[in-house]
Amino acid sequence: MDFGCAAYCPYAEQCVGDLPPELLAQKEDLLKDRVAIEMKRYFKNDFKRIGHASRVARYAERIGKKEKGNPAVVLAAAYLHDIGIHEAENKHGSTAAEFQETEGPPIAKSILVKLGAKEELIDEVCDIIAHHHHPRSGDSINFKIVYDSDLLENLDEKQKKKPMATEKLRGIIAKSFLTESGREMANEVLLGT
Repeated sequence: MDFGCAAYCPYAEQCVGDLPPELLAQKEDLLKDRVAIEMKRYFKNDFKRIGHASRVARYAERIGKKEKGNPAVVLAAAYLHDIGIHEAENKHGSTAAEFQETEGPPIAKSILVKLGAKEELIDEVCDIIAHHHHPRSGDSINFKIVYDSDLLENLDEKQKKKPMATEKLRGIIAKSFLTESGREMANEVLLGT
């Protein structure tokens, strides 16, 4: 069944009543795709940042399936996790994590509001972005998935530029990843095991 604009419209429930489960799933997929488009629009010609966010999102999708995270939250946060990096550079002259974590949430919120995301999703995505380099005790599985995905991509980028010793990398994987699926994927991607 084709629901046309009801698949993406924030007022669909008011027009057509309760939405069937297949349409709700379609709305989440559309949100993910629309967030990716908005991230690309925001970064414009900064292909390095676009590529990084896209790779983090791909890892997040794979880890998220295994860890049973909320795909809408995980993928929106993965695409937008570094959205504050340009503002950090402009305001603070630095891309340091704390500046990204301060500048990112307001930008992410404006994007998600524009896309008609639910308030609970916006709040969780912004919370993840606000400390995506600094895990806290009691973080949600969605945070852990995004954290592991970003860590995996950052380590992969570093390995390509300046490889570190296998034992050192094994130690980082064992100690730093927050999910079992993240550790497994890191071993696969970084160590080929």
